[in-house]
Amino acid sequence: MCAIYEISGLKVFRLFLMTKRKRPSRKRPTARRRHKSKQSRFTRHWRLATLMLLVGTVFLTLIYTLYLDILIRQQFEGRRWALPARVFARPLEIYGDKSLSAAALVDELKLLRYQRRRRADEPGEYFRKGNTVILHTRGFPFWDGDEPQRLIRIVFREGRVSGIYDKSSGEDLGLLRLEPVAIASIYPRHNEDRMLVQLADVPPLLVAALLTVEDRNYFSHNGLDVMAVARALLINLKAGRTVQGGSTLTQQLVKNFFLSNERTLWRKLNEAIMAWLLEWHFSKEEILEAYLNEVYLGQDGGRAIHGFGLASQFYFERRLSDLKSEQMAALVALIKGPSYYDPRRHPQRARARRDLVLGLLAEHGGMSLAEANRAKSVPLAVSAKAPSGVSPFPAFVQLVREQLKRDYREEDLRAEGLVIFTTLDPMVQVDVERAITRRLARLDKHQGTARQKVQGAIVVTSVENGEVLALVGGRDPRYAGYNRAVDARRPIGSLIKPVVYLTALSQPREYSLTTRVDDAPLSLRLSEGKVWSPQNYDHKNHGQVLLRDALVQSYNVSTARLGLAIGLDAVTDNLYRLGLSRNVPHYPSMLLGAVELSPLEVSQIYQTLAAGGYRAPLKAIREVMNRQGLPLRRYPLKLERTVDPAAVYLVNSAMYEVTRQGTAKSLKALLPEELKVAGKTGTTNGLRDSWFAGFSGEHLVVVWMGRDDNRSTGLTGSTGALPVWADIMNSISTSPLNMVQPPEVEWMLIDPVSGLIADEGCSGAEWFPFIKDSAPTDPAPCGKEVYTGVDRAVDWFSELFEQ
Repeated sequence: MCAIYEISGLKVFRLFLMTKRKRPSRKRPTARRRHKSKQSRFTRHWRLATLMLLVGTVFLTLIYTLYLDILIRQQFEGRRWALPARVFARPLEIYGDKSLSAAALVDELKLLRYQRRRRADEPGEYFRKGNTVILHTRGFPFWDGDEPQRLIRIVFREGRVSGIYDKSSGEDLGLLRLEPVAIASIYPRHNEDRMLVQLADVPPLLVAALLTVEDRNYFSHNGLDVMAVARALLINLKAGRTVQGGSTLTQQLVKNFFLSNERTLWRKLNEAIMAWLLEWHFSKEEILEAYLNEVYLGQDGGRAIHGFGLASQFYFERRLSDLKSEQMAALVALIKGPSYYDPRRHPQRARARRDLVLGLLAEHGGMSLAEANRAKSVPLAVSAKAPSGVSPFPAFVQLVREQLKRDYREEDLRAEGLVIFTTLDPMVQVDVERAITRRLARLDKHQGTARQKVQGAIVVTSVENGEVLALVGGRDPRYAGYNRAVDARRPIGSLIKPVVYLTALSQPREYSLTTRVDDAPLSLRLSEGKVWSPQNYDHKNHGQVLLRDALVQSYNVSTARLGLAIGLDAVTDNLYRLGLSRNVPHYPSMLLGAVELSPLEVSQIYQTLAAGGYRAPLKAIREVMNRQGLPLRRYPLKLERTVDPAAVYLVNSAMYEVTRQGTAKSLKALLPEELKVAGKTGTTNGLRDSWFAGFSGEHLVVVWMGRDDNRSTGLTGSTGALPVWADIMNSISTSPLNMVQPPEVEWMLIDPVSGLIADEGCSGAEWFPFIKDSAPTDPAPCGKEVYTGVDRAVDWFSELFEQ
């Protein structure tokens, strides 16, 4: 600091002395000298300004280049693409003695878009002759290991798998797992779709074709090919228009990855700088792999097809590694103009461009002339119809997405490339869709145009594990709109009655299936002063009836009396135990179904009943993998005993009788005799809702039919939903009802008239299940004094006369 002050003082002193000196006299400058002085000052100022401008430009260029450098490294390193989540159905597992026909397997192969050929030489091809199917599988990377592609022979006998053999070696495989059907993709918000491939997995011929056509000096330039630009400029000048470009693959990648398509000098300058920077930071192999995954190769509606991996599937329905030389050339040909050379819309243009690529390959040593000529003689062979990017099963996919939201963020589903394996059985789904559309079409024809707005919703689950196998949300299964199976909440009517009777039978000291309940008229004054007087569907009262018969015949009055006796709280508590998560209003009419639930919620309740009292939360997802194929999350079976299995067994036996002699007895004529099922009809006031929920030994199916405007359909549960349910059960491969009897349940022979113990000689006696120590002990008169066979016949004829 002192030195600074000293120097400053010295300068001041010198200035002072200078002011004391006598200034010398100066001559007045001439005009010429003044002009030269001005010119000199102007030159100096101009040079200084130019220098400053040059320095500023260099500085700004460096700053801007640094900005571009940071941008490139940030966006190109790490996660380079927002990848859609892929959603798949369940894979079909084939094993010895599986219930599967050759025709059913072929139907599944068609869903997988396998091609029928005389010889299944290529992956994705099959051939059927009688009870033998030859197929060349594609292979698939599953969560527990890769399934390789193989040539397989499957033999069937009487609707079952007899043997599975490797056709090459003759080895008995025992188990085969086909690749799953792709049912949806959850796309990034900009709607780009791609399937990532690694450079090591790309056929060398495809790389050779790409470089031959688009960038022959790729491995020798630094992002810019000056000679190629000059050559293109010369050709374009001769032609008088742009016929050839000089951009390198690196420049094309930069344009696609970072820039817009506008043709301006500024954009080209950016492209050149960024291409050079990209080559500076990354290897040729990394850039080439990025190009293979980024290049735009087509459009499917609002979905943009990017990269050779997806384009291979989109145009040829093959994996990239399975393509033939002419197919690889066709994909490379698309780069020049995916719309102009679209092989489905403009096959002649596409073939001419493909042949040009093949010719260039042969000219530059990429393939022999003979192979190029052979490839040129082959048709384009693109698939007739592009695999759609829109889900064919939108209602089911909505359920999948809702369950995924519990564990994943929306941005992860749209960008992380997750692979999601679901529980959907595509063959069951197709059968369900066919059943509802056919029945509704028949109903439209019968009822006329005035009532063509009847809708339907269906849920099919596996009794064993609660997996949702199929789901339809409306009369048009392909419509991705209002999903009635998940979102529509409608009064469930008599579907609630099994829960009322389950609650009573859970008190074996008080109730059994032979307990008499009162079906006499009921009037109940409510708190707000109104009177509730439920009526039976037939507008009759039936006096004292067996508890089982009240359920089988779906009597409203006796059910209401029973529910009031055991308490509304007890009934709603059992609803929650069975799997309902929605709050239920506590008023008497809920005992008769004044509870609004969706078909999916009804399925959860009946799923627990079908499983014998063991609740398994309904699930639509099995596994989730990340983009590298590593398992992220499993959705295992979670079973919990929530209600008494013995009481459930009694209720299910009564629902079996519903299908034999109750409100669903028409099923006897609609189903094969050996297919035993249990279920319950449901009808709401004014015939607004038609329900049927029932199960076999393997499948639970819930069907709802109604109108969105809540007007009458004119359908009961047995005339609307039940026939659809029967069509489904007839079309899917299912097993008959086979209830596992709990050890505390015993069967007794009962006289159904008196409800007392009968013997083998009692006419009309039936076997009833009881929880131990709850069966009646008194012997039945067996009609000797109380009720004779003649009396029964007279009553029957009286009822017939009244009808």
